Amino acid sequence: MAPSLFPFTYIVNPRSRPNPHTASSYPTLATTTTTTIITTMAIRFLLVACSLVVIASAGNFYQEFDVTWGDDRAKNLDNGQLLTLSLDKASGSGFQSKNQYLFGKIDMQIKLVPGNSAGTVTAYYLSSQGPTHDEIDFEFLGNLSGDPYTLHTNVFTQGKGNREMQFKLWFDPTEDFHTYSILWNPRHVIFMVDGTPIRDFKNLESRGIAFPNSQPMRIYSSLWNADDWATRGGLVKTDWSKAPFTASYRNFKADTCVPSSATSECASNSVPSNGGWWNQELDSMGQQRMKWVQKNYMIYNYCSDLKRFPQGLPPECSTA
Repeated sequence: MAPSLFPFTYIVNPRSRPNPHTASSYPTLATTTTTTIITTMAIRFLLVACSLVVIASAGNFYQEFDVTWGDDRAKNLDNGQLLTLSLDKASGSGFQSKNQYLFGKIDMQIKLVPGNSAGTVTAYYLSSQGPTHDEIDFEFLGNLSGDPYTLHTNVFTQGKGNREMQFKLWFDPTEDFHTYSILWNPRHVIFMVDGTPIRDFKNLESRGIAFPNSQPMRIYSSLWNADDWATRGGLVKTDWSKAPFTASYRNFKADTCVPSSATSECASNSVPSNGGWWNQELDSMGQQRMKWVQKNYMIYNYCSDLKRFPQGLPPECSTA
């Protein structure tokens, strides 16, 4: 039996813990019931039947986002061109998009908390709501000074997550802004860092594996304290003498579809020819770049964790 690559938290799903950006935690469902499947199919049919409109958004945080918690710890600066989130011992902070999206290509430039950020988490993700929510996660787990950040990724479908992959970045994400992107179309969820793909979650519904394609999601980001698990499995606690901790955001861009009563359809508007994010997938070069990242910088892959899944790896792992 192969050893766990994630020995200190392999039984812990961080998203199952109470998070400050919601009123309650997200439960994880062990199985998908027949009722859920039927409901999902009905919702999907309605969303496909409804018209969708393409929205291209860029730049202004005043126009695109609402601060949802943390009071003045979240600051809009430079006429909405820069947004910062801060965390102190009393509270963290967060924001969410005004719009909900159903597929899109979304970019955000983030400069992470510098110095000793142990115990902190900067989360940037897409999510719907409810017990059968879908979610696409970037989470940046803080570090001791001089140690690399851990980039934690996860994909939830119909309330089920437990699909963690973790990476060490090949640069210092606190020295400058870097672009973190989610490409989400009907066939793929691709995570990218500065244009380099690091993970591709494929649509395998034909094999009975749920895919996030029926629930519109908002963009969320938050900076919060998670020193019970975030750094070395909770062994390193937050040093509040270093507070406030601050992360910065700029250059938000989104080419997305949102549910609408308008007459135009998403595919025809977003793909004037044979290109565009709607049909995008990794070519041979993109696949090679992703393999390079996963070979050299991936530190945990749930699809390799036989200790965590003694009854057998999740079915998507056979084609991951």
